Amino acid sequence: MAEPTTPALDTPDAETVARLSFRRALARKKRKEREAAGEIKELNITAMMDMMTILLVFLLKSFASSSAAVTASEDVRPPVSSTRATPRDTVAVTITPKNVLVGEREVLRLQNGQFPADLLQGRLVLPLDAQLKKEVEKLKYIAARNPSAPFSGELSVIADKKIPYDMLLTVLYTAGQNELENYRFVVLQKDGE
Repeated sequence: MAEPTTPALDTPDAETVARLSFRRALARKKRKEREAAGEIKELNITAMMDMMTILLVFLLKSFASSSAAVTASEDVRPPVSSTRATPRDTVAVTITPKNVLVGEREVLRLQNGQFPADLLQGRLVLPLDAQLKKEVEKLKYIAARNPSAPFSGELSVIADKKIPYDMLLTVLYTAGQNELENYRFVVLQKDGE
């Protein structure tokens, strides 16, 4: 007897081959779309310009604001005034009942609210003199290389309102010996003015 013939399972017909290749192409296309979904195809220049404008305004505002900052401290309570003048970026000397600072750096500690006698040469305070020399040299170095930042010889004095006048004169004398001859006293503005 003859065996019945069955169609071969491993030889697909043309329609099945076309269907399988279409499915593979469709799956490949979907995979590429998923991978490309996270990519940035083009830059939105308008959004970038908005961002840069905001940064520019922020930087201009921060540079235009006062750079003479008085750090809040229990030791320093400047006097109150009704002045409207804005502080400038200068060498800052802070005098508290406990110490003297140039910028943020402590130069010397006071003993019983007075300058130690071994650190004085007449009215010249030796550690303060040395630190102010460094600051003036730095400012002159900057002025020599940057004509828009000339050396003005200005000094901002931040002093507690209870500092004796004689101590203030000694600091100003020491500053004057270092070409810092224009003084500005930092005060707190009165409320409601």
